[in-house]
Amino acid sequence: MSIFKRFGVLIVSTLIAFSCIGCGSESSSTSKVKVVCTIFPEYEWTLEIMGDLADDAEVTYLLDNGVDLHSYQPTAEDIMKIGSCDLFIYVGGESDEWVEDALKEATNKKMKVINLLDVIGDSAKEEVLKEGMQGEEEEEEGEEEGPEYDEHVWLSLKNAKVLCTEISDKLSQIDKDNAKTYKQNLESYTAKLDELDGKFKTLADNASEKTLIFGDRFPFRYFADDYGFDYYAAFVGCSAETEASFETIAFLAGKLDELSCDTIYTIENSDGEIARSIIDSTKNKDQRIAVLESIQSVSKEEMDSGATYLSLMEKNYETLKADIG
Repeated sequence: MSIFKRFGVLIVSTLIAFSCIGCGSESSSTSKVKVVCTIFPEYEWTLEIMGDLADDAEVTYLLDNGVDLHSYQPTAEDIMKIGSCDLFIYVGGESDEWVEDALKEATNKKMKVINLLDVIGDSAKEEVLKEGMQGEEEEEEGEEEGPEYDEHVWLSLKNAKVLCTEISDKLSQIDKDNAKTYKQNLESYTAKLDELDGKFKTLADNASEKTLIFGDRFPFRYFADDYGFDYYAAFVGCSAETEASFETIAFLAGKLDELSCDTIYTIENSDGEIARSIIDSTKNKDQRIAVLESIQSVSKEEMDSGATYLSLMEKNYETLKADIG
C-alpha cells in the first residue's frame, strides 16, 4: 500500500469516529430500502433491477462528482450513509481499503454487503505487468505486497450478469414482498446484456485487427479476455502513473508500426499527450486516437444527459466497430 493510501485510511478512520458520535444504534424511521453504491455500474444495475420500485427507495452513488475510483476517499456524510443503509455495494480492490473501517462502525447490523471481486470469485484476475508496460515506482523498487486484483470487473458483460444476479438476490432478501419484481427486472436486463455481449462477440470474431494498443492505463483486461483481444498499453488499469518513459513510448510506437495499427486508444478524460507522443514516434505518424469508456466515474452531468451502463458499453462497441469492424 502506498503512503498516500495509508494516509487516506487514517483520515477515514478519523471521519468514522466523528460521524458516529450521537448516532447510537438508532434505526431509520422510514421503511425505504436504502442502497449505497461506490461506482456507476453498481448504481445503474441497482436502478435497473429495482425498476419503478427505485422511486420509493434511496439509492446513493458516491462517485457522482466524477472522481476517479482510485483516488476517492469518503466524506463523513458518505460514511454515515453507508453505516445506516440496507445494502452496500463496492468493488473490493485496493482502492477500497477504507471500506473495512467503515463497515466496522455501521449502525445497521442487518446490512447486506456485496463485494464485486468476491462475487466473481475465481474469475477475478490479478493485474499483470505485460511486456512494454511501465511499472509503479514501488514495484520497480522491489517492494513486495500481496496480489493486486484488477478492479475493473464491470467491463465484462459476462461479469455484469453475475453481479446483477447477486444484487437481485440481496434486494429480494431485504424486501421479500417485491422479490418477484426484482427477478422479472433482472431477467429483462440480462436479456439486454446478452444481446450486447453477442454483438461484441460477432465483432471480435470478424475483426480485422485483434490487438488493441493503449497510450494510457488499460482497464479493459476482463473485456479483452472475454473476446480474445490481445493488447499493449502504457500502464496497468489501476496505475497512478501519468507520465510514460521514453522506453514505454518507443515500445508502443514500435508495436503500432509492427502491426500496422491505424488507431491508438485512450480512456475518457485523458489529455491524449502520451498517445500523441507515441504517434509522433511511429514511422507514418498518421494514426488516429480513439476513446473507450471505462465507466467507473460517470458524473451527475453525464447521467442527466442520458448516460447509462448499456449506452456507454454500446458507445465502446461503436468505437471498436469503426476501427476494427
